[in-house]
Order: sequence, then structure tokens, then C-alpha cells
Amino acid sequence: MTKIYMVRHGEAAAHWSEDRDPGLSTVGREQAEKVAENLKDLGPLPILTSPLQRTRETALPFERQWKLHAAVEPAITEIPTPDIAMDQRGPWLMEVMGGSWADHASQPVANGTLGEWREQLIGRMLTITEDTLMTSHFIAINVAVGWALGNDALITFKPDNASCTVLEVIDGQLSLISLGEEAQTKVG
Repeated sequence: MTKIYMVRHGEAAAHWSEDRDPGLSTVGREQAEKVAENLKDLGPLPILTSPLQRTRETALPFERQWKLHAAVEPAITEIPTPDIAMDQRGPWLMEVMGGSWADHASQPVANGTLGEWREQLIGRMLTITEDTLMTSHFIAINVAVGWALGNDALITFKPDNASCTVLEVIDGQLSLISLGEEAQTKVG
């Protein structure tokens, strides 16, 4: 059995509909330091990070304390969007988040469909063969949790910034060990 520790990035310096790739705010950097300190005894573990700046910055305290480098993994990135204007990203995300994968899997987005993105994320997670820490995103974590629970809803819970959700890969199946802390996080 292989454990995957999915850490949501710390608070971003800009809203999702204002900046495609913001770094962390001051609070977000503090959150990243705190979660790394809280999880330090797990490691050193391999670290996979989404290519986006806020997740890469969340991985930095883990890299420092475990003295290794995170591998950038595109499959665990933020939910892709259609080719729309920045001010339309928030309303688009709110609509998608209220539905199910059956409702939205065929929706075209950058580089394919939402369903293809979901399958790539889960496919990558199922290839992990040693305990690993990931820094990822709200929806990506929900993809993993929903898959593990057999829940078709896009949103199954609201992981807080810098929370850690733990999953396990056993015999090619993903199962949930524990949810990260939840919050009334503003997404979109």
C-alpha cells in the first residue's frame, strides 16, 4: 500500500479570475511553512508539485526540510478552463463546481476535455509506488477524493489552504484515509 499526502497550496496572492498563475500571499507562505513543519516527520518523501507557482511555492518548505527537489507533475495541476476571458473564469468555475462529472466530463477545455484531465490525474496517482507528498489544488484534490469514494460530484468537500488529505493506492485502487481540514474557502 502506498500513501499519497495531497497538500492544497497556501493562500494565493491573487484571485483565480484575476491571475492565471499567482504565487502565494504572505499568509499563504506562512501556511506552507506550517504544514511542512506539521508533516516533517513523514519524510523525507518524494514530492510532486503542480507546475503552477502557488503549488511550487507551497512545496518549497518541504524541499528545504527534506533536502530534496520537488518534481513538477503536470497531471496534478489546476482544473483546465475553456479559452475564455479572465473575468469569465469565476462564473465558469462556479457553474462547473455545482455539477457532476457526468454533466461536465465532455466539456472542451485547454488540451482536451474535463473528463480527460480527470482521467490523467487519477491515472498518474495510480502509478505512484512509494509514499509521496503532492502539492496540488482544490479541484484536483476533490477529483481524487471523489474517485476514491465513488462520488460523481465535482466537489465532495472543501479542503482548506495548506490542508493535507491522505489517500492510499492498493492493488490499483485509490482509497481515502483522511480528509484535510475544511474551510469556507473562496474558490473561483
